[in-house]
Amino acid sequence: MRYFLSTLSPIFALQNFEPLSTKFSKETYLYWYELMQLIRQFELKSEEMYKMAGKIRGFFHAYIGQEAIAAGCMTATGPNDPFITAYRDHGLALAKGVSADSCMAELYGKATGCAKGKGGSMHFFSVEHKFYGGHGIVGAQIGTGAGLAFAEKYKGTDNVVLCYFGDGAARQGILHETFNLAMLWKLPVIFICENNNYAMGTSIERTSNVVDIYKLADAYEMPADKVDGMTPELVHDSVARAVKRAKEGGGPTLLEMKTYRYKGHSVSDPQKYRSKDEVDEYKNQDPITKVANTILENGFALQSDLDAIDQKINAIVEQSVKFAEESPWPADDELLKDVYVDQDYPFIVD
Repeated sequence: MRYFLSTLSPIFALQNFEPLSTKFSKETYLYWYELMQLIRQFELKSEEMYKMAGKIRGFFHAYIGQEAIAAGCMTATGPNDPFITAYRDHGLALAKGVSADSCMAELYGKATGCAKGKGGSMHFFSVEHKFYGGHGIVGAQIGTGAGLAFAEKYKGTDNVVLCYFGDGAARQGILHETFNLAMLWKLPVIFICENNNYAMGTSIERTSNVVDIYKLADAYEMPADKVDGMTPELVHDSVARAVKRAKEGGGPTLLEMKTYRYKGHSVSDPQKYRSKDEVDEYKNQDPITKVANTILENGFALQSDLDAIDQKINAIVEQSVKFAEESPWPADDELLKDVYVDQDYPFIVD
C-alpha cells in the first residue's frame, strides 16, 4: 500500500541554505562531493588515530561507504529539521554542521567535544545543529525520533525529523510500537533504515522472514520505498518526497536505503562473514567516485578543482586532530553535570 507524491520540495545548500535547482545544479554536486569527502577523510583519520596512535578508545563505528545517504538527506532538508541516529553517527553529525574539531575532540574524550567528552564515538550530540544523537542502545532512537516529531507537531513548526536506524534494529519491538503511533498521530517523521546488509555481522536473510525492510510499513499503511543509498540523487529525491508529504500533514514515511559499509561493523570486527570480492564489488559503486565523475563529465569543475577541495578537507581533518590533542580533559566536577537530578530526592551529594 505505497502511495507516494511525485513533486520535489526545494533543496538547500549546507553553507547558506539558499534554494538550488532541483535536477541538480553544479553547486549541489560540488557540495555533495565536499561533504562526502569530509566524512570519508574524517573517518579514515579517526580510525588511524584509534589503531595506530591509540588516542581514541572504546567503540568506534565508521560511516565509510554510506556517505551518499548523508549527502542526499542534507540537500532534501532544511537546517531546522532534526536528525537522530544510532551509534554509527560521525558522518551524520558532520553533515548537520557539527565541526570536525568538536567531533574529533569527542572521540578523544576531551572537554571541547560535542558531548563534552562524555559520550565518545557513539553519543555525538548538538542541540545547536539539531543533531540529537548518537544512541548506543540498538533501536532506542526510533522511539525518541518519533518523540522529537511529536514535539515539532505540538509546537506547530514546519520541521520534519529524520530518524535513522540500521537493518539490525529493524527487528526491535520498539520499531513496531513507534510505527503504530507515528501513523496514528500523523507525525512529521521520516524513518530511514540504512540497510548495509549485515547488522553486526549477520545477513538479514538469516534473521528475518521479511528481507525487504520497507515492506514492514505495510502493516501500518505507511508509505514506504526502497532506495539506492549509494546514489545521492536518488536519496535526495526520495527524502524530498517524504518531506513534502510530512509538511502537508500526511505523516511518516519509511525509506529503506540500500547501502554498504566498507569497514567492519566496528573497528574490532574481523569481517569473516563476507568476502573481499563482495567488498570490492561495492567499492566499484563508491558514491564519491560517482559524484566526482558526474562533476567532471558535465564540466562543473576540473580535476584541479576537486584536488583543491581534497586539500581543503585534509587541512580541516588534520586541524581537528591538533585541536583534540591540545584540548583539556573534562574537569572532575563534570561527572555530576548533565544528568537528571530530582531536587526532592534525599540523597543528593553537594
